[in-house]
Amino acid sequence: MSYQYWFVSIPGESNRTVTFQNFKAKIASAQNDLSEVSPLPIPDFKIGTLDTLVLLSEDLAKQDVLFENSVVKLVDTIRSLLGPESSTKLTSTLSVNEKTIDSYLKTFQWNTMKYRTDKSLVELSQTLGAEVSSIDNLMKNRLASYSVVKGNLQGIQRREIGNLASRNIVPYVKKAHVVLDSEYLETLIVAVPKTLYKEWLNKYESLTHMVVPRSSQKIAEDDEYGLFTVTLFRRIAEDFTNKCREERFTVRDFKYSEDALEEQRRELEETGASEKELWANLLRLAKTNFGEVFQAWTHLKCVRVFVESVLRYGLPPDFVGIAIKPKPKQEKKIQDILKRQYGYLGGSPNDRLGHQGSSNEDTSADDGLVVGLADKDYHPFVFFSLKLDVERQL
Repeated sequence: MSYQYWFVSIPGESNRTVTFQNFKAKIASAQNDLSEVSPLPIPDFKIGTLDTLVLLSEDLAKQDVLFENSVVKLVDTIRSLLGPESSTKLTSTLSVNEKTIDSYLKTFQWNTMKYRTDKSLVELSQTLGAEVSSIDNLMKNRLASYSVVKGNLQGIQRREIGNLASRNIVPYVKKAHVVLDSEYLETLIVAVPKTLYKEWLNKYESLTHMVVPRSSQKIAEDDEYGLFTVTLFRRIAEDFTNKCREERFTVRDFKYSEDALEEQRRELEETGASEKELWANLLRLAKTNFGEVFQAWTHLKCVRVFVESVLRYGLPPDFVGIAIKPKPKQEKKIQDILKRQYGYLGGSPNDRLGHQGSSNEDTSADDGLVVGLADKDYHPFVFFSLKLDVERQL
């Protein structure tokens, strides 16, 4: 599922309610049912100097990109935690202030308790940036901790799969299979390919000196390998291991312990329980922080609308903020309608024709207007897009 909203503003023209209704009629009425349109109430902030607004406009654009990246990373984190079949669960998981994303954006209200409007716009920008940066760092640290435990669990689980040349062999080796408490002798466990059984039995005694004759016995077998014991003197164990490698016999790294099986079972249980607890805590934290960062992102968009509206339309601030949710495949049609209706705000002669032109005027100028307004990057009014693709692949 994708969420796409446009945050726009147009001059209030002294009656903001009438201006909003007129705007809505163009693209969200029975005659033009192209989108959903909601008010975007933006407080009257402390403006400061125009030079400050110009510099702030550039900084806000950079922050916008960072905030979007933070939102996307949190969605990716939640998706990865929920698993590959998470599409339906993910949409219902994402919420902002205990509302769905759609409901939050359609009923947006500035959070005056969290983002005080008596502060300057620069201070608001810094507050928003510090909040998102703090959440980014927290999530990075928690993800790193979880990844370590998850990696440990996967390592333990990998030991329980595969063939006898690589998997955990503790369950197969009994006390009777090995020589214990000997000062000079030790028992090695060797994985031998099933196709090389004959070679093993013919060669193992002569691979090096000091191998106990007839000390090898098969103690386990799977589809690919057999597990054999062999007893020899400790001091030639390394040489014997190297000779085995040359013959494609695999000496397993193994030391017998009566408690090994219980220790491994306990390690698997404890690591699994720790991973499960960290997973639940991380998922809960990611859900909460998604709402916090998305809220900060939306408020940043509103600050951008305010700043650009003052720079575009002048002082005192008199504009109408509007949230638009385009219906599928109607984006171009909506923009064409709005650009024709509000093209005069662009300031160029051709733009003004869209507002002032009459049937008596030269149609070539209107043709030029059509070309100019077809530019997808051109917006005569203040325009910012908020888009989040929840179903995108990791």
